[in-house]
Amino acid sequence: MHDSDRSGTDSLTSRRLIRPSISEVADRTSLRSGGHRKQAPPEQTNAESYYFIKQMQNKTPMVVMLVDGTELHGWIEWYDKDCIKLNRTEGPNLMLYKHSIRYMFKEEERRQRRRRARE
Repeated sequence: MHDSDRSGTDSLTSRRLIRPSISEVADRTSLRSGGHRKQAPPEQTNAESYYFIKQMQNKTPMVVMLVDGTELHGWIEWYDKDCIKLNRTEGPNLMLYKHSIRYMFKEEERRQRRRRARE
């Protein structure tokens, strides 16, 4: 160590702490990340719309299981954000709230499972 370092007055006064401003730090981080924030995933993927439209166009026979255990058969005529309209050959057509549906599937899938079980 030098004598000037021990005295502390000369060497400490010439040293200054340099802090970057917040805007400089933000600029640096945005440059590192390419200037773009990672986007949140879309709120809707439109998978539900695609599924319903495909089933409506084909008038696919569907099985709809309700939350209370009721099983309904028919085809989807239309849908919106909250409801689907299920047309039936046996019984009246129904408008069902989506929150009352446990799950639904194509009636053809049930037939295929039964065939596989017999074989």
